[in-house]
Amino acid sequence: MAAGAVNENTVTVSLTDLRQGNVKFSTLEEAFGPSSLGIIIVKDLPLRFNHLRHKMLSYSSFLAGLSSAQLATLESPISKWLVGWSCGKETLKNGRYDTLKGSYYVNCSPAFEDAALRGSISEKYPSFSEYTAPNVWPPEELLSGFEDTFRELCNLITEIAALVAKACDGYSVAHIDGYPHGYLEHVVKTSVSTKARLLHYYPPPESYDATDATASEDDDWCATHLDHGCLTGLTSAMFVDEAANPPSISNQHFTLPELDSSPDPKSGLYIHSRAGVVTKVNIPRDCLAFQTGEALEVITKGRFKAVPHFVRGLRQQMGDRKVARNTLAVFTQPNLWEMVDEKRDFATFAKEIVERNH
Repeated sequence: MAAGAVNENTVTVSLTDLRQGNVKFSTLEEAFGPSSLGIIIVKDLPLRFNHLRHKMLSYSSFLAGLSSAQLATLESPISKWLVGWSCGKETLKNGRYDTLKGSYYVNCSPAFEDAALRGSISEKYPSFSEYTAPNVWPPEELLSGFEDTFRELCNLITEIAALVAKACDGYSVAHIDGYPHGYLEHVVKTSVSTKARLLHYYPPPESYDATDATASEDDDWCATHLDHGCLTGLTSAMFVDEAANPPSISNQHFTLPELDSSPDPKSGLYIHSRAGVVTKVNIPRDCLAFQTGEALEVITKGRFKAVPHFVRGLRQQMGDRKVARNTLAVFTQPNLWEMVDEKRDFATFAKEIVERNH
């Protein structure tokens, strides 16, 4: 675990309670309020979720195992590498380009596939190509079922995010003067800016433990940051021994055995709590987590707080094993023209954040 970090129980609700509107305001405050961790776990998901998660996170290893030439065809420079395959484009806190993980970005709203809609948004927001560039998909003959599985899982996560948003709306209407009824649910359900990120953290190179394990930084795989959307849906991470089970595309089923747990108990998702305590968060395999972003904090006038978080990499020596970590995040974000406060639409808000962070 990261230095000084603690494990803390995360607020958990059932999907049934979300659907029936039975989540108490006090539960939402405990999950998202000023003294919270800014994250909630949703349990009792549809049975198909387990299959979709395992399949999609297995695809992450198969995708990353493609040749450099094949991966190059899946890149989208026009989108600033925020559509399709991206590796080595992101800068970590220490200034290095991040080659320890690969990402696959998809603008995952079904409505986004309307070319006319994309064109009109692109004309209005020419500097936001990451939200308007067309998706890139691996050919079916290369990764059979990749696109269908990706879409189905993202649609399910977004549907559940909308239920969390509906609960947040109920709280906000009761506690914030002038809050528009149903606003956050509307954003989650209708936005074409929602983006998914499939992540593959490569097995640490042999030199990694010797050179990096003694470093003082804990956030080596993903620097401490805030998401700038509303709610981010997260699967639990899947750990795969790629030495014992090489992700070869000759495997027509595109599934890999999942390790029971991380070989390094200190690796994983960490949150900086409101009290300044670094807290490790464990997401059960059959659940989803939803964490708060900066847009939600602004929309709720600070009632719900964005969560600073980071990912700590595998550092423990693993012998002959080559363990990769795969996961999926779905960022529900307002449409570029949606207002996040009285003066700023999401395009303006997002631009301010990018300029602040770079």
